[in-house]
Amino acid sequence: MAEVSLELLSKGRKLANDLGVKLEALAIGHNLVNVAGEVFPFGTDVVHLADDKRLFPFTTLPHAAITVKLFEAEQPEIALFGATSVGRDLAPRVASALKCGLTADCTSLEIGDHAEPKSQKVYKNLLYQIRPAFGGNIIATIINPETRPQMATVREGVMKKETVPGKYKGEIRMLDLTNYVSDTDFVVRIIERHIEPQKVNIKNAQIIIAGGYGVGTSENFKLLYELADILGAQVGASRAAVDAGLAGHERQIGQTGVTVRPKLYIACGISGAVQHRAGMDQSAQIISINNDPGAPINQIADYAIIGDVAEVLPKMIRYYKENSK
Repeated sequence: MAEVSLELLSKGRKLANDLGVKLEALAIGHNLVNVAGEVFPFGTDVVHLADDKRLFPFTTLPHAAITVKLFEAEQPEIALFGATSVGRDLAPRVASALKCGLTADCTSLEIGDHAEPKSQKVYKNLLYQIRPAFGGNIIATIINPETRPQMATVREGVMKKETVPGKYKGEIRMLDLTNYVSDTDFVVRIIERHIEPQKVNIKNAQIIIAGGYGVGTSENFKLLYELADILGAQVGASRAAVDAGLAGHERQIGQTGVTVRPKLYIACGISGAVQHRAGMDQSAQIISINNDPGAPINQIADYAIIGDVAEVLPKMIRYYKENSK
């Protein structure tokens, strides 16, 4: 099960509490016997299981058919999808079939009211779908007052994964697939799969040394790897650094990369545009190294070192070597 699914259950539990409704989950695949035990600790009231050997691995048509028909029957207020390759395939197709809105890559989800300025009509308990927009120049709050369900996708690491106290026990509902799919939904078959192992596990790193365009050169970027080796850290990068060829895309942190929550985040030569901050602002402690005192990253940093990365990092490397066992 994807981590983002459990993170969304945690957020979903809070949203369900605010609305006074149930939290329900949908699992589609094969051999789902352990799914209930995984989702109930997160406060799931009902888990719908669609179990069939034809449903794994993921193919768009049957998964979309099951989801659409279940939503038509259950009429949920809100539907949340992980912004994985599967979620980004499935959610738009479901939204199109149900003729409802979909907000991608939300960074926050809240419940609130909205008053329409012209008609003065007041909508209660809407889902505020919050995300950066217009290249990160604004934080937009998007609502769907008329259509249901209110749908959003969220990337892994954005929401905090939290179980509920005690032994939470929900209900299991097995779906009769004859009511949800037809033979034509299985016209596409996966003949063979090749899965490349993940090379960089930056999401779960406790310490991250991240570099931006301000690092300047590949030689300077090597200093990040040297410090990371000493600290037992992972090296990350901003989008600007990746676009400049200073780091690979698998190390990109931010709105179009991965979202991280390390205990220590050292931002080197990163200005701190809102797209990047969305991917790391939940770090426990942030140190900024930047020669611009007015850089936005300094506003959220616990410590800001004003200076050239090429001068500061060698000193950090040297002092750490001298003062650590």
